[in-house]
Amino acid sequence: MDSERIDCVVIGAGVIGLAVARALAVAGREVVVIEAEAAIGTQTSSRNSEVIHAGIYYPKDSLKARLCVAGRDMLYRYCDDHGVAHRRCGKLIVAAAATEEPELARIAVAAAANGVADLRRLDAAALRAIEPALCGSAALLSPSTGIIDSHGLMLAYQGDAEDRGAMISFNSPVEGGRVAAQAVELAIGGAAPMRLVCRSVVNAAGLAAAGVASSLAGFPSRYVPRQWLARGNYFTLSTPPPFARLIYPVPEPGGLGVHLTLDLAGRARFGPDVEWIDTVDYGVDPARGERFYAAIRRYWPELPDGALEPGYAGIRPKLGPPGAPPQDFIVQGPGDHGVPGLVNLYGIESPGLTASLAIADLVTALLHEGS
Repeated sequence: MDSERIDCVVIGAGVIGLAVARALAVAGREVVVIEAEAAIGTQTSSRNSEVIHAGIYYPKDSLKARLCVAGRDMLYRYCDDHGVAHRRCGKLIVAAAATEEPELARIAVAAAANGVADLRRLDAAALRAIEPALCGSAALLSPSTGIIDSHGLMLAYQGDAEDRGAMISFNSPVEGGRVAAQAVELAIGGAAPMRLVCRSVVNAAGLAAAGVASSLAGFPSRYVPRQWLARGNYFTLSTPPPFARLIYPVPEPGGLGVHLTLDLAGRARFGPDVEWIDTVDYGVDPARGERFYAAIRRYWPELPDGALEPGYAGIRPKLGPPGAPPQDFIVQGPGDHGVPGLVNLYGIESPGLTASLAIADLVTALLHEGS
């Protein structure tokens, strides 16, 4: 098998891998992105709600909170500067009944602790005034929440990286490797198998990140967290939506509830729900739509019968089992596991897209510190 020496390899050409490749290329690194699939962003990055999150829900000082709030502002600036389609449409977090209003208060406190200072509480009358079809006793309005063309964003990241010399190798799965002296060796499969000897490796393989780390001989297994898979099913609305903003119920265990999001063309989709699965499967069971009707009608009672159609599904890499509290991102550098030049990213689910530029800066800093 041929062997080649490389400065920096990024594993995974999703939104995080592309953002990291861009940041490293901008910093002057020689970068090769290794992607198992035939195109960019074919998994988690293209199977989500395409929301720019404000940073509301996450525990204070967590990576999710810090990177989301910083990344949100960076992302809006990036989209403006690079012509990536997006819109600050705002979102409403709705208490369908008075019994849920204490949860709104808790969310507002958590958001303020994270530096989200623009939330506004609306009573029922104010809520009806801006969204007449919406039913609720109160809501929080988040004006800094938006929507984005996620594929357009990934193309912009890819273009920036390639303009600075980065390359992407598609259909190139990582089949294993080992930790060597001052290098990480990767065995790459595909049509032209080869061995790469890398000064730096960023494992941004998403759903496969834990498996990639486990495949590296000499990497301490205690630093590879267990991962669970949560499928989120989406159903699309067959009629034009009566809403101008994103609509979220108060959160539920494992996710943010069956919420309504809009795409840039104004079409509506509902989801994701939370379905724990054992293997990667993107199928959507039409029968799950019946549960969606009940959840949606708590805040939109006039949802017509038969208006929901199976859309698509995404899978979130969870670092805790069903029923466990939400876990933080893990961004694990040389100072954590002791392997020079290696950064592993685990559990990068929402708000990963929003935080992508901030995550990329953090990874770049960790590699610089470890060099």
